Amino acid sequence: MRIAVTLACEDCKRRNYQTNKSKRNTPDRITLRKFCKWCRTHTSHRETR
Repeated sequence: MRIAVTLACEDCKRRNYQTNKSKRNTPDRITLRKFCKWCRTHTSHRETR
């Protein structure tokens, strides 16, 4: 069972990316290091609800 999730920058709190994840394999919120075009650097992006 895969669900769609939105990733938000932890610095500026903007929602930049959408992806999907397996709820069975990763039940916790995921954190990925992605490029934020507003911060203009690679930052941690966390799953929002």
